[in-house]
Amino acid sequence: MGLTIAQKIIKNHLVSGEMIPGTEIGLRIDQTLTQDATGTMAYLQFEAMGTERVKTELSVAYIDHNTLQAGFENADDHRYIQTVTKKHGIRFSRPGNGICHQVHLERFGIPGKTLIGSDSHTPTAGGLGMLAMGAGGLDVAVAMGGGAYYINMPKIIGVELRGKLPDFVGAKDVILYVLSKLGVKGGVGKVVEYYGEGVKTLSVPERATITNMGAELGATSSVFPSDDITRAFLKSQQREGDFVPVAPDDDAVYDETLTVDLSTLVPLAACPHSPDNVRPVSELAGMKLDQVCVGSCTNSSMLDMLTVAAILKDKTVHPDVEMSVSPGSKEVLSMLADCGALTDMVSAGARILECACGPCIGMGFSPKSAGVSLRTFNRNFEARSGTADAKVYLVSPQTAAASAITGVFTDPTTLGKAPEIVLPDIMKVNDNLIEMPADAKDAADVLVERGPNIKPIPKGVRPAENLVCNAVLKVGDNITTDHIMPAGTKILPYRSNVPKLSEFCFTVCDKEFPERAKKLGGGIIIGGANYGQGSSREHAALVPLYLGIKAVVAKSFARIHMANLINFGIIPLTFKDPADYDRISEGDDIEIAGFADAIAGKEELILRNKTTGESIVLLLAATPRQREILLCGGLLNYTKDKENS
Repeated sequence: MGLTIAQKIIKNHLVSGEMIPGTEIGLRIDQTLTQDATGTMAYLQFEAMGTERVKTELSVAYIDHNTLQAGFENADDHRYIQTVTKKHGIRFSRPGNGICHQVHLERFGIPGKTLIGSDSHTPTAGGLGMLAMGAGGLDVAVAMGGGAYYINMPKIIGVELRGKLPDFVGAKDVILYVLSKLGVKGGVGKVVEYYGEGVKTLSVPERATITNMGAELGATSSVFPSDDITRAFLKSQQREGDFVPVAPDDDAVYDETLTVDLSTLVPLAACPHSPDNVRPVSELAGMKLDQVCVGSCTNSSMLDMLTVAAILKDKTVHPDVEMSVSPGSKEVLSMLADCGALTDMVSAGARILECACGPCIGMGFSPKSAGVSLRTFNRNFEARSGTADAKVYLVSPQTAAASAITGVFTDPTTLGKAPEIVLPDIMKVNDNLIEMPADAKDAADVLVERGPNIKPIPKGVRPAENLVCNAVLKVGDNITTDHIMPAGTKILPYRSNVPKLSEFCFTVCDKEFPERAKKLGGGIIIGGANYGQGSSREHAALVPLYLGIKAVVAKSFARIHMANLINFGIIPLTFKDPADYDRISEGDDIEIAGFADAIAGKEELILRNKTTGESIVLLLAATPRQREILLCGGLLNYTKDKENS
């Protein structure tokens, strides 16, 4: 039986385990990336490991999230990252150079290689034929130190693409269609692999849009073949030498399949407040808008920008709409300026933001109260925009531009013939904002600068023999990391200051939670299905650890968040019977006798609800290695113990 693309890359990078779906495997990692909202912690952890020089083929630190400098905090973090990476052999992409995933696609991605990044949308590079995965910062730090990255061997979903996209229908509509079929939990424990004749009709930027939002499926990764179109893209980036053909075997077998006829797709929109709440734009036509935002790591390529500029040319953004455009990289912005497309957007009334994540993470350009915002982004979780009662819809650049002109939801297929977009054969490459690290012989002379906002990492603790505590919070299904640890302009500057950050933990759900957790000395959290979906931010585990959370009991977990909980010594438990979720209330006193012993080797644990007198069976679905990590109080302690043994 032949292998799929993902299976081939895994086989070539396997350092431990067997390729049996659901069992733990360890992978050699070729490349890593970080961004500044997660990078400070990742590099503090790397320093704590005591490794002098990064051991990957390539590691890059990007500044693209916390770029709004309303105080000293973000600038201090940037200088820390700049100096610590220079010392330890990591390239540094300066503020203004662009969004990590767009720049990595342009300048560093190599087909057939492995990549992990401390950002959940790292699978963007799957558009180049990489096996790229989002991970917690501590996992990235371990990989930079030469350690393996551990996941459960994924199943493979094969998505066959047929036909060709009609005019005004974009790659965003493809992934929204897949989300409508599979849902936000449909990719958990799986890699989504695209194949078929329709693949040849999609450019690398279009493929990257699709793999980017595989994160919203909960997928481990998403991947396209590396073919002649990939070669042409790399040639345009003046690095054709990085091209490697990557394709599935003719007799490859997928665990699941989905067929998408591109020619039948229509413009789609993900409605509030979930990426899988998808409806045709035609059904929403006429809805009044307040805001349109174009950009993010999903749709900020040269192709996306030229598409928007062509639709806006000689038009004016509706007076009731404010419109922002965030080019994905300096390369894109420079070329837009050279070809006149930037002038077309500015003349139409679009406000040009810097090459950064910006509004996608609530870092500026928040909608008005109860505003309706169309965004070419990847997430529309409640309050993520920075406005608690905003209604955010996810759409393609084509739909966004058409709607910005009319002031209402507009199906772009009603505009007539689509403009023909021709990309340059050779892009305007200039890596002057990517700083190379110091040579190993000079590294000792590099002074790492630490601002006063950078606080020590919370230390994980070994589990108690018996767990006796309070259920300090109960939440429902599909709790995101934005619920657990919000982003935005007021909060992101404290990503390197966990004590301050703790003041905002879960306040989207319960404003009293931080103080209650401190008063009670921590406890456990009760959650529903798909707990921890969304961003890879490890702060959603780090901050609860600081607040004394010992365990999370949920119906099910999102992959990256569960790994982050384990990495910081918080025990992720599931209900054997999901109906038992209703038998614990917030504020109940609970006990798990023999807690540490159970973590060491039992699949089932018995939780006694001391308030009601009931007993509930819980499951710990952890590998032997993960159990060792939990018994050590987290991955950092585990790594140190291994080094000292």
